[in-house]
Amino acid sequence: MWRRTYLFLVLVRLWFALSPSYLHPDENFQGPEVIAGQIFKYPVRHTWEFTSENPIRSVFPLWPVYGLPMLLLRWLWIGNGNDGEIPPIAVFWTLRVLMFVVGFVLEDWAIYELIRSPRHRRLAVLLVASSYVTWTYQTHTFSNSIESLVVAWCLVLIERIVGSPQESTVLASVVLGVVAVFGVFNRITFPAFLLIPGLRLLPYYFKNPISFLAIIAAGLFTTGLAIALDTAFYTPHSITWSDLIFRPVLTPLNNLIYNLDPDNLAKHGLHPWYQHILANLPQLLGPGVLLLFTRPQLSLRLSSAISGIVVLSISKHQEARFLLPTVPLILSSVRLPKSEKLARAWTVAWVIFNLLFGVLMGTYHQGGVIPAQVFLSKQPDATQAVWWKTYSPPIWLLNGKNEVLTTKDVMGLAGDKLLAQLTELATCDLPADRRSNEYLKEKNGTYLVAPLSATWLDGYLDNKGHGGLRFREVWRYKKHLNMDDLDFGEDGFGMYIMFPIGIMYYFGTNLDSRFSVPEFWPKPENANKIPLERDEIEAELQRLRARRLYLREKRLGEQGQPPKSEE
Repeated sequence: MWRRTYLFLVLVRLWFALSPSYLHPDENFQGPEVIAGQIFKYPVRHTWEFTSENPIRSVFPLWPVYGLPMLLLRWLWIGNGNDGEIPPIAVFWTLRVLMFVVGFVLEDWAIYELIRSPRHRRLAVLLVASSYVTWTYQTHTFSNSIESLVVAWCLVLIERIVGSPQESTVLASVVLGVVAVFGVFNRITFPAFLLIPGLRLLPYYFKNPISFLAIIAAGLFTTGLAIALDTAFYTPHSITWSDLIFRPVLTPLNNLIYNLDPDNLAKHGLHPWYQHILANLPQLLGPGVLLLFTRPQLSLRLSSAISGIVVLSISKHQEARFLLPTVPLILSSVRLPKSEKLARAWTVAWVIFNLLFGVLMGTYHQGGVIPAQVFLSKQPDATQAVWWKTYSPPIWLLNGKNEVLTTKDVMGLAGDKLLAQLTELATCDLPADRRSNEYLKEKNGTYLVAPLSATWLDGYLDNKGHGGLRFREVWRYKKHLNMDDLDFGEDGFGMYIMFPIGIMYYFGTNLDSRFSVPEFWPKPENANKIPLERDEIEAELQRLRARRLYLREKRLGEQGQPPKSEE
């Protein structure tokens, strides 16, 4: 039974991997867009993390994770006789499937390796596989998703090294050194999850100096390779040995220095120290938090999660996705309630929580951004695209259209200021019938991409032409939910709940005039009335007795028998 459940959950994970939800711009700008511009020569946009004087993002982990699959895809594309570049949307879905496969294989395998008890192993695998975090975040191209896998496999390697004192662990130490450096260059938060588990290695390496030298040598070599790749990427000319020795680009160090400055963190949002514990962890685990505090199982995995949470809580900028590595570690370190009723109630709450957040985050959250970019890439007249109250769109998905299309992200700009910018950017066209597609024949076209909740635009729709502007809705995507630029003062809170309240109003009030059928319901005087008083009850009994006698006499008469008196 549990195997069939697990396979079903794998299919659920695949379904969400193939859904176009957009959880955060970093899933594109910190990885795929950078490498796609290197391999396919798509026009891309590098964020400040890659363009600042002291860049804080390393390209070393990006090449094996995204670069190799893209190179393989390009080789297959050319090998099949196709001309030109691969459509970016094909690369996008390939990376989604890749993240699904990598997570399915490496994450689940790591849990299998870390848990020895078959019974607890089955529970842990099912809990992780049924988490919406596994369905959504782990199937997206986040550096945090890669960090989750790296942390899990470092724990596997530590268990193998410490658990085999009599065997040679040189190979495992070499792999651990490579993977650990990879994790540091991927995210500087990675060492936080190995603080406590790493202590178990100290007595072992003290007794096994050869294995210690192996991990040090592997770590140094991998560090040198990572620094060389970063220096080559960020140096405008061909690098020399002097560049590597005297002017190396140390992205992890730059990242650490940047995040230690409170002024820098204030640009991204400051949070209290308890943000992770009281807000982010419940958001990721839901009912699983209750088991963490009531039914924990002490393990290397749990100590890794605790050390990560404690260290990351020191930082003043705290996002929920920073805790992604803790999700499989915690879910594999808890037990269900002993009481069967409590266990069943918890399971129901767990299923509801993950279904709700799975659909919200895996389908609707900014779900229209990716399809909108694909739509814009096919519009021959598109030269200006203004994105309002959405996440920054991935430029590389425009399929070369961005050579003539300028994308402007105005985020949550006030409506009057947006109007001023649109007035400057708007193109003038012939007064053609806007119900046709004549506008596509124009050389220049300005598109405004905004969520349906932006009711401020309603006055400019239907060709009303307020303020000299004329809008026409040319495309719509229904599975989009905007949760990051809510403006109740401008858009109104009602727009975000209009659909359910509209349904409740339509079916809940004024039913007589809207849905009643004439003469369908009996009139009060013709309807049965339950007798309550004693005389009413006696009268009702007499009526029932008389009716029963009448029906009996009628039946006997039809049968040709004389009526019988009631005894």
